Amino acid sequence: MGLCVLLVLLFICHSHSLHRLQRSHDGVPTDSASCVSRTNQDFTNSHNFSVDIRMPGVVPAGSDTYLCMSFPVPTNRDAFIVDFIPHASMDTVHHMLLFGCQNPVSTSSYWDCGSVQGTCKDGASIMYAWARNAPPTKLPKDVGFKVGRSSGMSHLVLQIHYGDVSAFRDHHRDCSGVSLRMTTKPQPFIAGIYLLMSVTTVILPGKRVTNADVACDYTSYPIYPFAFRTHTHKLGQVVSGYRIRDGKWTLIGRQSPQLPQAFYPANRDVSVKYGDSVAARCVFTGEGRTSKTYIGGTSDDEMCNFYIMYYMDSKHAVPYMNCNEPGSEQLFDQIPAEASVPIPISPDHSNMMHMGHSTERQDDRAMLKKNKDQDQDQDQDQDQDQGDILSLMSRLLGQSVHSHRAQLLAQIGSLMQDKDLDSPRTRLAFHTREDPVLVRDRVHRFHQLEAKTPRSHRPAEGEDSHLEQVSSWPQSSLQLGQVSGLALDSDSNLVIFHRGDHTWGANSFSSQAQYQQRSLGPIQQSTILVVDPSEGGILKASGRNMFYLPHGITTDNDNNYWVTDVALHQVLKVSSDGRDRTLLALGEEFTPGSDSRHFCQPTDVAVDPHSGNIFVSDGYCNARILKFSADGTYLSEWGAGTSDRRRRAPFRVPHSLVFLADRQEVCVADRENGRIQCFIAATGEFVKEIKKDEFGGEVFAITYSPAGDGVIFAVNGESLFSSAPLRGFVIDYTTKEIIDTFQPEQKDFKMPHDIVETRDGSVFVGDAGSKRVFKFTTEKFHRSVKKAGIQVQQIEAMETIVQTRLREPQQNVSRSAVVHHKQSESSPQPRVQLKSEEEEKKKKSEAQPIKGQGVLPAVITTLLLVPLLLVISVGLFICWRKNNRCEVKSDPGSVGGILGKIRGKAVGGLNLGNFFASRQGYSRQGFDQLSTEGSDQERMEDSSDSENEEYSALPPPKSSS
Repeated sequence: MGLCVLLVLLFICHSHSLHRLQRSHDGVPTDSASCVSRTNQDFTNSHNFSVDIRMPGVVPAGSDTYLCMSFPVPTNRDAFIVDFIPHASMDTVHHMLLFGCQNPVSTSSYWDCGSVQGTCKDGASIMYAWARNAPPTKLPKDVGFKVGRSSGMSHLVLQIHYGDVSAFRDHHRDCSGVSLRMTTKPQPFIAGIYLLMSVTTVILPGKRVTNADVACDYTSYPIYPFAFRTHTHKLGQVVSGYRIRDGKWTLIGRQSPQLPQAFYPANRDVSVKYGDSVAARCVFTGEGRTSKTYIGGTSDDEMCNFYIMYYMDSKHAVPYMNCNEPGSEQLFDQIPAEASVPIPISPDHSNMMHMGHSTERQDDRAMLKKNKDQDQDQDQDQDQDQGDILSLMSRLLGQSVHSHRAQLLAQIGSLMQDKDLDSPRTRLAFHTREDPVLVRDRVHRFHQLEAKTPRSHRPAEGEDSHLEQVSSWPQSSLQLGQVSGLALDSDSNLVIFHRGDHTWGANSFSSQAQYQQRSLGPIQQSTILVVDPSEGGILKASGRNMFYLPHGITTDNDNNYWVTDVALHQVLKVSSDGRDRTLLALGEEFTPGSDSRHFCQPTDVAVDPHSGNIFVSDGYCNARILKFSADGTYLSEWGAGTSDRRRRAPFRVPHSLVFLADRQEVCVADRENGRIQCFIAATGEFVKEIKKDEFGGEVFAITYSPAGDGVIFAVNGESLFSSAPLRGFVIDYTTKEIIDTFQPEQKDFKMPHDIVETRDGSVFVGDAGSKRVFKFTTEKFHRSVKKAGIQVQQIEAMETIVQTRLREPQQNVSRSAVVHHKQSESSPQPRVQLKSEEEEKKKKSEAQPIKGQGVLPAVITTLLLVPLLLVISVGLFICWRKNNRCEVKSDPGSVGGILGKIRGKAVGGLNLGNFFASRQGYSRQGFDQLSTEGSDQERMEDSSDSENEEYSALPPPKSSS
């Protein structure tokens, strides 16, 4: 009897050991020490550390239990998550999610988050998801999820869904979780998650196929997907995600949700920009079910999730976006057939980790390659028009450039569209990856960037700087409502604030300034548009369902929007991350007033970039300027000023504000008084007044540039007492004299309402009457002289390309910081600009040869001059023979003049060893191997710093500064 009892005990212990061994094999900790969440410092690198977030030995009370726990970000600085290492087994854990937020439900212990409590008290951003024994997720180099100080995410929240509670029959306590590898070193590109999720799908019992379709328009800055993940429960057969652009569907990723639900490499040829749509389809089967299956949180319910892991420029990063709108039948009639074809699963597939390498995607890749080739064929017709330019470049370089045609055409193409003789786009830069990779999916492209050099508004001697409308801007309609406000973000992109389908009419307000049209609800359109100032393309849109009657807008150092809404009687600080968060509200909603806590139709906001103090012009029914601290604390207020105290005239609609950072002053457009007044920002002390008859009694808006001694730009408005034309003014701040006036060429201003000036000297005017924005640049920007079919500015710009790229063989090309880039469908990677050499200090006509740069330039110059000299000699000889005299006049604009320019530019080192190089220490002479879209050529195998990076849609190198 005793022997039997002993054998039973041995069997139980053995079984328990097997369970522990299995959990250990699956990465689940089995000792209590592993159940502790903690931070581990990397002593080899002070920037790096890791965080273990583990459940503290829990036992779920029942099946389908959701448990959460929080962990504070262990630094008061910004930090970046670069790797996720799961510790869980699908035998115990159905799935795990990691969120970031500011205020978790609890900070003391774990809690049941499947109830109404949820995960966070404020908005939560998903950063990681795991299920079905998925492997670790490693982010690309230079990409990280931002948490910590300025991210709005001070806590990490781990959520675990425990499926079948029978997994705890051995009474073990669960310590599943995730380890994060982190760094405090700033990452140039910030990762985020875009979740497409169906919430209305019903799967009928016995029905062989049910499709769940989701689609949304994309309205933010460009994103670059590098990984995707699918998630359903038992009935899901295939999940596919797409980008839709101009009616064309392009695959982001496609996977069976019954495989390990990891993040798999996405199609690397895909970027998503404003105007695109993102769509996903989940295919389910109801076979074997006897009742309807709904979307829900239990394992007997279903889910349809398609996760896109992307990166974007750190300046515009949005950490989390989602879409749960069902797509229309008409839209999904065009979805590729592959999306409805289940992926067969065999036992051998259970260990397959990377669908991107499976044979089942070869047909998909072939289809994508075919589409790409068709796009290239369409581009060939356009390429033929560039023959003259290529020939000229060949002459400039002294060798054929057709082997590098794709890269050169990408840059020359933009020059052919540029009519700006004094454009800041004078230096174009190629870039390459710091870490070249080994496979074709990792090929990158060369891009161009604007060298954003500020222009002076003070014209040089003999220079005509008259502002003139750019009639071709914008290149496509912006579909605006009444344009009430304009601003610039930190990248000098134009920010437009408009009223959508709302208008300010005679019946909008009562006699007590109460808004009378609240029943219309807030404006449903995107009221804030970020627009490319050069071409007018929309880069980002936000501000839906927030405002009633927008008025003024400005931005602060963090790119937050400070706006006024005359219907709300409020000043709002709104995030620019696309999440439409109100960060601060001043004033009481829909309640006019005149004390320090209320406004009455406030008009504009100005921000002191040094102190963060804000100034509010208030407004249509008050006559004052109020000053607040950055956190909204009331500081002071003042009214109109005057140099003659006996004749003080109060404000009559202080309508527009601008802060003069170089003078620490704030100026206001006193609309109905037709004047501009300036005050010391610290005290409100009156400084000066600018009032001109040309204003016609109305000044609607002003802006300021510190160029020269200071320049004020202003626009006037219609007046009942004057017939002065509506136009813009350029005013010398010091002398108060009008330097220039400007107005549209074709359609007149109707109600110019706001004005801004960009770094390159362009001026934009928003017109509430015509519902459009006008662009003005100096008149000389539009002059063009053609020589032999090629515009002179094109030749000069191409010469500049050569000049900035011709360097000595030993010289290394350093890297500069990543800057905002223009969108290009053919280039999903973010763009960077290489640091150029010192700008030319003399005019091109005065360019002199530089000694010691090599023999080749002299040879090329001689070859260029010999034919010209020969022609001139023959001409002189013929003239002499005919009449013994011949008069020769040199024309600086002739072909000889152009050759003279080319000669001047060509003298210097023509070594091209560094022409396309970007890595520090790289000095191999000759051309570096080029990776282009149309070539299967691979990089040298020893040029990669990493052999185990999971994703290859990698960003360009970081700044060396």
